[in-house]
This record gives sequence, structure tokens and C-alpha cells, in this order.
Amino acid sequence: MSKKLYDISPLVSPQAPIFPGDEPYALRWTATLGPGCPVNLSALTMSPHVGAHADAPLHYANGAPDAAQVPLDTYLGPCRVIHAIGCGPLIHIHHLQHAAAHLPPRVLVRCCEKADTVWNPDFSAFAPETVAWLADQGVRLIGLDTPSVDPADSKTLDSHQQLRQRDLRVLENLVLDDVPEGDFELIALPLKLAGACASPVRAVLREL
Repeated sequence: MSKKLYDISPLVSPQAPIFPGDEPYALRWTATLGPGCPVNLSALTMSPHVGAHADAPLHYANGAPDAAQVPLDTYLGPCRVIHAIGCGPLIHIHHLQHAAAHLPPRVLVRCCEKADTVWNPDFSAFAPETVAWLADQGVRLIGLDTPSVDPADSKTLDSHQQLRQRDLRVLENLVLDDVPEGDFELIALPLKLAGACASPVRAVLREL
């Protein structure tokens, strides 16, 4: 029997919520199927932070690796989903400790009962000490179902800087509405985008 797949990627569309100032998703047709044209061809413009995405270290550190340079192995393998629904502005260590025994290298945190489909600046983010604590447990990738590991109004991006200092990878804007707590296989490979500060991913979880 095939293993269940959870699609944890939101729809990427012109209505997808974005940080104010980000480039929204837009599609235009450069060719259409008809007499003299055998195909439909589209062109896209968008910030690489629209929808489920993997930040590259370049996003928060000049001279750091871009999306094309990050190793892929971190984005594929055993993963634990931990529920911290209604945790408030910040995910603290105590929100995760109930499911922290023998953590795999990847941890996704569900903060929302239902992921936002419109921009809402009052989302849950990681406390920087929680990022450091997860790294101390051997975690190499963290993710969550909100737009950022830092609060929307942060100017210092303390949790992003913890990612940089501890060499962690991150997934943001996931949809974990239907995912129970537990262990899965994560598959969320970034595109090989030269020079980009992030990459969209089609993130899925597969039952073990």
C-alpha cells in the first residue's frame, strides 16, 4: 500500500499573501495555442518568498550562499511535526519540549489552527533561543506555517541570524493544517536559482 502524502505547500497565485513590498505572483502568456503556434507558453514574475519557500543564507548575510549553492540533503529526510498551536507571538522552547525526545534533523512547527490566506502581520515566529536550542539537539532544518521565523516588524532578524550562526536551513509559509504531530519524511527541494536569496519549494510530507 502506498504511503500517504501531505501536500504542505500553499497555492501560489496573485492572491497569495506576501510581505508588504514583495513582488507578487503574476503570470502572462507569451504564446497561445492556435494556428501557427503549437503550444501555450507562460512567463512568471514573483518574489522567491511567495508561497512555501526555502530562504538561502544570502537572504540575511551578504556574501553567503545563494539558492543554487545550498546543499540539498538538508531538505530531504526524516522530519518531526510539532504542534504549538496558539503559542502567541513567539515559539519558545517550552512549546516544543513535549515532543522533543530524540529529534530528527528536521523539525516543522505548526502554529496555526488554519494557515492564513491573507496577509496578517501578527503571526507566530521563533524566539532566537529556540532556534539555538533546536540546533543543540542536532536539528539542521526548521520550518513553520507562517511567513517568517522572525516577527514582521523585526529589524534585527535575530532568529535568521541564529540560522546563519548555527548553519541551519529554514522553510517558511508551509501549510500544516491537516498534519498530525509525529514523524514523517520531508521532501522540499529548492530550485537551483543562480544568485537568488530564496527558492520556492513544493513541500510534501510522506508517512514513514
